[in-house]
Amino acid sequence: MPTPSGHTTVIAASKVKGTAVYGTDGHKIGTVEDVFLDKMSNNIMFAALGLGGFLGMGEKYHPVPWSLLDYDEKKGGYVLPFSKDQLKSAPAFELQELKRNDGAIRDQAYTYYKVDQYH
Repeated sequence: MPTPSGHTTVIAASKVKGTAVYGTDGHKIGTVEDVFLDKMSNNIMFAALGLGGFLGMGEKYHPVPWSLLDYDEKKGGYVLPFSKDQLKSAPAFELQELKRNDGAIRDQAYTYYKVDQYH
């Protein structure tokens, strides 16, 4: 079953990981480094975006609500309604922090991006 934009409603997480992410200005922002799942609610918690740190050392990852990522077939990647500069001021964490998440990081991201949370 396709989404309103014509894409299928199912995608493997392995296919998402490493996919480029672009801003509304058309410039590449970074890549989807991982997708975090909420095992208790069966929802996608967020996608962790990497903005391209130096060899991954000290890089912070931006948790972005999945609903904000819109796949653009022409670009072969996702488009966010933000520029890279806007994303730089968004909440960011080390990957280990994201893995230990108890919901507080998700709440912070959804609040920052003004996206309704799932329950």
